[in-house]
Amino acid sequence: MSNLEVQPDEVGCSGTASDGVEVVTPREVPLGGIRAMLVRRTLPTRDRSMIGAWCFADHYGPEPVSSSGGMRVLPHPHTGLQTVSWLFEGEIEHRDSAGVHAMVVPGELNLMSAGHGISHSEVSTTATDVLHGMQLWLALPDAVRDEPNGFQHFVPDAVPLAGVDGTEAGTARVFIGALGGSTSPVVTATPLLGAELVLTPGARVNLSVDPSFEHGAILDTERLVVAGVEIGHASLCYVGPGSSTLTVENPTDAPARVILLGGEPFGEDLIMWWNFVGRDHDEIVAYREEWESAAERFGSVDGWDSDERIPAPPLPNSRLKPRRRPGQS
Repeated sequence: MSNLEVQPDEVGCSGTASDGVEVVTPREVPLGGIRAMLVRRTLPTRDRSMIGAWCFADHYGPEPVSSSGGMRVLPHPHTGLQTVSWLFEGEIEHRDSAGVHAMVVPGELNLMSAGHGISHSEVSTTATDVLHGMQLWLALPDAVRDEPNGFQHFVPDAVPLAGVDGTEAGTARVFIGALGGSTSPVVTATPLLGAELVLTPGARVNLSVDPSFEHGAILDTERLVVAGVEIGHASLCYVGPGSSTLTVENPTDAPARVILLGGEPFGEDLIMWWNFVGRDHDEIVAYREEWESAAERFGSVDGWDSDERIPAPPLPNSRLKPRRRPGQS
């Protein structure tokens, strides 16, 4: 998915709830067009740019396509990142300049690696009545960010989660990394976790997690308690490294669904502007110029005319600088 803001910037709000646990409330961003589909963005914000290598998180829907017009994201570029598409409802057609043509459907992971450069399009299909899901990005470390692009697909099984009382408390679909005895074969450049959890009403689960990871939980439903802190719909709860157990509780009388992200803190400075991840201002300027001139780096997407593409927005008047992460001096 493209970042279609006219003036892309890392903005938002974040606050510490208690004991180092942060709650990030989402901001609404239109995907463009007259009947713009709105997404709720929790990464990046001014105070929380990343969770591990996870550097971008949009939550959208459930949205009837009759009112939004659905998703029609024209060919657009990416560099230095991986896109992770995860749907709850609907169907999206993916095409990219590496020749991949794939469908995004509920419960199945599509991961596209931009590497040196790629362009792609995303369009909801005519079979879609409601769109509902998540779009996530992963920053690639410097050692591999200029490698060739690629694509991975994986269908994780739903594995049971045990509650604190020993009874079944829900399910987990682990699409990246490992959790609860389930391991994904998807290859990432840094150690990561990505999973969809569905908790039964009133369930409380103690998850065994990697203590070197920082974690973030993005709630799809109405209420959830993470590490003792309650969050609301589409909000993100951040929990820093140090604990081998993460407690998640559903205080409601309906199932709760949450996307759990994790990873080792990302130690490199980077600049994320529009759809590019780079390391300095001049690099971003060069990416933009190459996209605007239809350079070979980004190729072309089959099924679209040459003039059907998203133009890059204007650069800001000031030089782009890496965003400081919490804890940096």
